[in-house]
Amino acid sequence: MNDKQEKGAMQVDVQLVRDLAALLDDTNLTEIEVEDGDRKIRVARKAGAVAPAYVAAPAPVAAAPAAAAPAAAPAEAALPSGTTVRSPIVGTAYLAAEPGAPAFAAVGSTVKQGDTVLIVEAMKVMNAITAPTSGTVKAVLVDNGQPVEYDQPLIVIE
Repeated sequence: MNDKQEKGAMQVDVQLVRDLAALLDDTNLTEIEVEDGDRKIRVARKAGAVAPAYVAAPAPVAAAPAAAAPAAAPAEAALPSGTTVRSPIVGTAYLAAEPGAPAFAAVGSTVKQGDTVLIVEAMKVMNAITAPTSGTVKAVLVDNGQPVEYDQPLIVIE
């Protein structure tokens, strides 16, 4: 019995980790987690790289969302009044059609209902995000090229 096969040591399925990493690349997900009894394997990508992470002990699932919820509430309260345009998907926000092009919408600009105000790229598909109402852009809440989450506030129109 060598050091890697000690009794009680976690046995890592290297092929499973490779398959999960390939799945991240194929689907453009940022992380994936698999649980089998007390064994949990999480593979996450940071800045274009795939980084496997191993967790031997089960973690309470409800603890992470509960910790994030109080932090989100003050940010929501700080939004200017008006209609908040939220991201319908997880992806990357782009404020202009291409690098060097003028922004679709900037603070103080006037937009009409149905105008494209930014683009969210998800899985190499550019999704135009349109203004739900006409008005003046009060705030742009994301930077060009910034990753965005589902339902994240992007722009406020009044």
